Amino acid sequence: MKRRTMIAIFLLTCTSTLLHAHGGMVHVMGTVTGISATSVTVETTDKKAVEVLLTETTAFLNGSKPSNKDELKVGDRVVIHAVKVKDSLQAHEIKFSQGTSAPTH
Repeated sequence: MKRRTMIAIFLLTCTSTLLHAHGGMVHVMGTVTGISATSVTVETTDKKAVEVLLTETTAFLNGSKPSNKDELKVGDRVVIHAVKVKDSLQAHEIKFSQGTSAPTH
């Protein structure tokens, strides 16, 4: 019984450490289909449309170079690191690349 308890505690500790290391972020990967002043809409790799809200602190990276929202275009490939807040996603970082190659993660 003690051995099972110790194994369970060990597994829970490992799992919570991995989740914490990931920072609780949600990844949205796909192609930009819409951009507004307050959000970016992405068609994900499984063909779903996902709207991600922009905040004042959202960071933009064009490849590995710091960028801004004005450089992001419809058709760009993106990886968005977002935080789930209530029923929406808020972008922490948007990494994008123009052209056909996908951004590195």
